[in-house]
Amino acid sequence: MADQKPPKVTITYCAECGYEPQTIALTNALMIQFGNHLSSIELIPWDEGAFDVRVGGELVHSMFRDGGFPANEDVVAAVKRKLGEG
Repeated sequence: MADQKPPKVTITYCAECGYEPQTIALTNALMIQFGNHLSSIELIPWDEGAFDVRVGGELVHSMFRDGGFPANEDVVAAVKRKLGEG
């Protein structure tokens, strides 16, 4: 991995909408792919249909902007870019 500070991934999800399965699946994919190469994975329960993903502070997916849920592979690719791998 590139010699950089590990990024933080933040997932803001709509708790009242029942988005926990998608949140947990994405978190699992990130943990398996990157292990200790992330500084943290922060989960923020929200409302109003939100599902936003930030990598190192950069918004890489927004349900409102992009529609639907992100493919786990797309978020993994965003993390790799942040780490200088992609």
